[in-house]
Amino acid sequence: MSNEPDTKVHAEFRESFGKGFARRLRAAGKIPAVIYGHGTDPVHVALPGHQVSLLVRRANAVLELDLDGKEQLTLVKDVQKDPVHQIIEHIDLLVVKKGEKIQVEVPVVVVGEPAAGTIVNLDAQTVLLEVEATHIPEHVEVVVDELEDGTHVTAGELTLPQGAALVADADLLVVAISVPAAALAAEEEIAEADAEVAAEQSEASEEAAAAE
Repeated sequence: MSNEPDTKVHAEFRESFGKGFARRLRAAGKIPAVIYGHGTDPVHVALPGHQVSLLVRRANAVLELDLDGKEQLTLVKDVQKDPVHQIIEHIDLLVVKKGEKIQVEVPVVVVGEPAAGTIVNLDAQTVLLEVEATHIPEHVEVVVDELEDGTHVTAGELTLPQGAALVADADLLVVAISVPAAALAAEEEIAEADAEVAAEQSEASEEAAAAE
């Protein structure tokens, strides 16, 4: 049984606008949205709230809309949420075509553990790729197993999913491996303490030698 979510969504045309209408729409369990792109006039629709809320959790979700019996492929470009309650207030959808190449920001996921005593600094949360509209990868993996302090991984060094091409600058820093600042400070303190002990021991030895 497939774990892939059902991306077929029944959309309803809407001709009423304004905050009041949008509020009533959300109260009825629906989300206002607008469809645009490919030289077409913007189309305002209402989407089923629960189903779409689950679908848009995935980055770059593609929805197969049923608009009065006609299928329309769309890419979720923007999800506007209430900053306090995190309720979806509006969604922007971009018209896409099967086989069409589009540019999207794809999330970066770190896999593995770097060398002992080091940490992973994820400098780029996403990388810009060119991919087929209907084959957008969920993420790009960066394997950091046993990477040492000072190691840098750039966008050009990433292993991209099949069919994807890098649009971002190849020199874009994605991951940097380093020793935590706190650990460095502790090492410096230990080194200073060791130096003080060595100096005291040396001074004591000199005093003992002079007393003989």
